Amino acid sequence: MEKGKKLDAGKPVLLLMIDTLMDAPLQEAIQQDKAPLLKFLIDNGQYFPDVVAPFPTMSVNCDTTLLTGTYCDKHRLPGLVWFNQQENRLINYGSHYRELWKLGLERSIEDVLFNMNEKHISHGVVTIHEELQNNGRESASINALIYRANTEHQLKLPRTLTFLTNIRKNRLVKAPMVFSFGKLSKITPSNRYQHFFQKLGINNSSTVQQLTQLIVNQSLPDFSIVYFPDLDQAVHKNGRMDVKGIEKVDQQLQQIFNLFESWEAALDENIWITMGDNGQAWVGADKDEALIDLRELLQPLRIMKESKGVEESDQLILAVNDRMAYIYTLDPSNVPVERLAELLQKDKRIDVIAWKKEQFISVLSGERQGELLFKPNGEYRDKYGQSWTLFGNPSLLDIKQSDQGIEYGQYPDALARLRSSLFSHDGNFLVVSAKPGYEIIGEGSPAHVGGAGHGGLHQQDTLVPMIVNGTDTKPVHLRMVNLKEWILTLIS
Repeated sequence: MEKGKKLDAGKPVLLLMIDTLMDAPLQEAIQQDKAPLLKFLIDNGQYFPDVVAPFPTMSVNCDTTLLTGTYCDKHRLPGLVWFNQQENRLINYGSHYRELWKLGLERSIEDVLFNMNEKHISHGVVTIHEELQNNGRESASINALIYRANTEHQLKLPRTLTFLTNIRKNRLVKAPMVFSFGKLSKITPSNRYQHFFQKLGINNSSTVQQLTQLIVNQSLPDFSIVYFPDLDQAVHKNGRMDVKGIEKVDQQLQQIFNLFESWEAALDENIWITMGDNGQAWVGADKDEALIDLRELLQPLRIMKESKGVEESDQLILAVNDRMAYIYTLDPSNVPVERLAELLQKDKRIDVIAWKKEQFISVLSGERQGELLFKPNGEYRDKYGQSWTLFGNPSLLDIKQSDQGIEYGQYPDALARLRSSLFSHDGNFLVVSAKPGYEIIGEGSPAHVGGAGHGGLHQQDTLVPMIVNGTDTKPVHLRMVNLKEWILTLIS
C-alpha cells in the first residue's frame, strides 16, 4: 500500500463485488450510455482496469484470496472443484446440479454451506472480518460466498432442503457481526427476492434489499463486502461483451446511490471499492471444437465415476473448474503425472500444463514447444517484487527475460499464481488451462458454447477492473492478493 497517513478516518468502507465485471464490456456499456452510475464513479475516482485475480479464476478462490490476502497455497481453498485426499472424495461447491446430485446432494450442501468456510479454508490465515473483529471493529457480509468471522449466526434452511436431506433445519455458522446470506440469513425479514426460484435470495435484487436496510437505518459497519452475483450467468450465456447485464447491474447500483441526498453525497460519506472478481474468456460456438473432453484425451485410463466415488480400479480423478482442471493420478507408479502431461500435450487447445517436479514447477504446452522449469528465489525479479529461478523456454508462459528481470504477457503474475495452485492441497496431480475459445469438460461439467467461461490462467479470465472512490490511496500492487492489506489501512 502507499506509505503515508491513514486518510479518510471514520468513513465506512463498502466493497461492491460484481461477479465477472470486465473492463472491455464496461467501457462499451459506458460508450452506449448504459452505465451512468459506473461512469460517475470512474469520473469521480480512481480507475484501475487490470487488477490480477488468483488462479484458478473461480469465485470461491478469488474471494478467499481477497479476504485473506493470500494465494491458495496459504488459504488452501483450491477452486470450485477439487479432490480432498484426506477424505478421499471429490468436493464440488456448485459447478452444476448434475455433479452435486451424483456426488451426493446432502454432502454437497454440507460442503457449500458449512465445510467450505468452517473447515476447508485454512485456520492458518485470517480473514478481513476476523481481523477487524479481533480489533473491536464491525464488518458486514451480504451474499458473499466466503464470509468466515467470529460471530455465530443461525442458517435457516428451507423446508425443501431439509425434506430432501438429513441436514438439521437450523445450523450455526461463524460470520461477521452483520451477515446476510440469501434466505438462510437475512438483515431484513422481507421474503421478497428470497424464493427457491430466485436462488434462495443469492441474487442482485436481494443484495440491494439487504444493503438498503443498513443505509436507511444508518447502521453501516466499518467494512462491508456486498456481492452481486447475477452478471456472471449473463456473461456465461451471452459472451464476454454482454452489455445488457452491466446495464442491469448499473440500474441496481443506482437504487443504492439514490438512497443518499445525491450521488456526490454518497461519495463524501463513504469509501467505495467497486470491482469484478474474475474475468471470462470467450468460448467458441462449435461444440465439437470448443469443448475439450478430458475423458477422450486420457483414454484408456480409468477415471473415477462421480456417482460411485473412488474405487480400487480407478486410476484418475478429474476436477474440472470450467476452463481449468486438476487431474489426479491414484496410481503414480504406473500412471505418473509426466505420462498424463504427454497425453494432454497432444491437444493444441490446451495452452498450459504444469506439475511439481522435485524443487521446480514444470510447464508444457499443447501449443508451444519446449519445457519451462521454475522455482521461487533467483536472479530474475518481477514487478511484484518476487524473484525466480527459470530454466528452459519462458515463452510457454509468455514471459520475457532481460537484465532488468522478467515481464509477464498474456498470463499476469503467472509464476506465483500457477505455483500457488500446485501447492494448494495434497495429492499427485497436474493442472491444465485452456486457450481462449475453449472450455474443459468432464463427466457432468457445465458447458458455455458460444458464450464465455473462466477458471483459466489467461488474462481474459484474470484481469478485472476496480473503481475506488473516497480515498486517494491505492494498493501497493494491482493484484487481488494485495487488497486486504490496503483495505485495512482505510479503516482506522
